[in-house]
Amino acid sequence: MPTWQAVRAANATYHPSFRPVALFVGGTSGLGQATAESLARYTNSNVHIILCGRNKEAAEKIIASLPQTEGSKYEFVKCEATMMDEIAKVSADLRERLPKLNYLFLSQGILTMKGRTETTEGIDRKLALHLYGRWKFVFELMPLLDRAKGMGEEARVVTVLSAGGNGKVIWDDLDLKKNYSLVTAKNHATTGNDIMVDEMARRYPNISFTHMYPGGVRTPIITGGWIGKALLPLTIPLTESPAQASEWLVHPLLSEVFAKGAFYLDNHADDAGANKWSTEETRKSFYDHVRHMSKMT
Repeated sequence: MPTWQAVRAANATYHPSFRPVALFVGGTSGLGQATAESLARYTNSNVHIILCGRNKEAAEKIIASLPQTEGSKYEFVKCEATMMDEIAKVSADLRERLPKLNYLFLSQGILTMKGRTETTEGIDRKLALHLYGRWKFVFELMPLLDRAKGMGEEARVVTVLSAGGNGKVIWDDLDLKKNYSLVTAKNHATTGNDIMVDEMARRYPNISFTHMYPGGVRTPIITGGWIGKALLPLTIPLTESPAQASEWLVHPLLSEVFAKGAFYLDNHADDAGANKWSTEETRKSFYDHVRHMSKMT
């Protein structure tokens, strides 16, 4: 397992010959924000970073705090990432105006104890954020990732949830219309991301796909609300700050080790192992299901 110092030193060796374009979905707080800030630092601000989320005010504060140089470009794109139609519209705009996309970082999520809560599109909100919406972005933005690779540059996708969890899937109820619970939703999202990384890497062998587990991080999801604030003294010794975690999270975007293929990483950027449920049959089943749920033809 690489140490935090070793990973930080490895990240510091990143010197791309191109100006990266990076989209951070969920980039207006927590892990997305911290990883975007790390990328800006390691590129010496010679980077085009797009923060995608709902909170324009938060994005503007983040952008104002980033180092401004001649090569830097930062922007905010508003998107309700639970809605497949809105993701499609945002992606269409990005395809129209961006020359390429080098890095797609997906960390949008929600922590809730509520049961199944459907969007107006009939999709559970938790699954929309943790699974379908993430791969909807990948499907929609694949032309830009392909274009970056065709230019001889990096093209990488990182989805942050819980790699290697091997949660059991209910194969005859993939959208959990009948068997929804917090556990089944977690299992379908985590195993689903593993399987999708595996399948997409097979379909696009020159592009890098990584599913990563962040570990315990003091993001607003954990520290928000009166309960989170009350428990903060207890959680600090057991968790990392977003800035600390971002060194591990930005690593698969920067290291040559992860240039292409499928990767499943733990919170220290070490191998978490491929998902045991991933077979040719299950990959096809999950891929077809995710495309259907994300409204891809």
